[in-house]
Amino acid sequence: MVVGVMQVEIAIDWSQSLKDKRRVVKSLRETLHRHHMVSVSEVEDHEILNRATLGIAIAGVSGGAIGATLDRVLERIRSTPDCELTGTSREILHGWGASFGSAGTHSDDFGNIERVLAERANEELGRDIA
Repeated sequence: MVVGVMQVEIAIDWSQSLKDKRRVVKSLRETLHRHHMVSVSEVEDHEILNRATLGIAIAGVSGGAIGATLDRVLERIRSTPDCELTGTSREILHGWGASFGSAGTHSDDFGNIERVLAERANEELGRDIA
């Protein structure tokens, strides 16, 4: 499994209330999900009127396809007239399938994903988690 994660910061300069901001964020979230099948959530700056930080995630089997989708997501955000893209970072993570199986989790056991990822990172570094 390959997972792409991206964080984007947007400015909503004209916003004069949290209601204005949330309308833009909700519209953007729905548009990105509908057109690109990505998960989107506001992850920071919840109470700031004119700025939002969004977390975007997508899972698949090809890093190239995921990268291309994240590129299209950025282009859609850039073309949105209600906001301005001010910052972005992204990462594509490869090879989770074997780690989940070897860590003793099941595909429907999402409560332990952070622990599994930490175990995988430590296995790669040759260390054990206590």
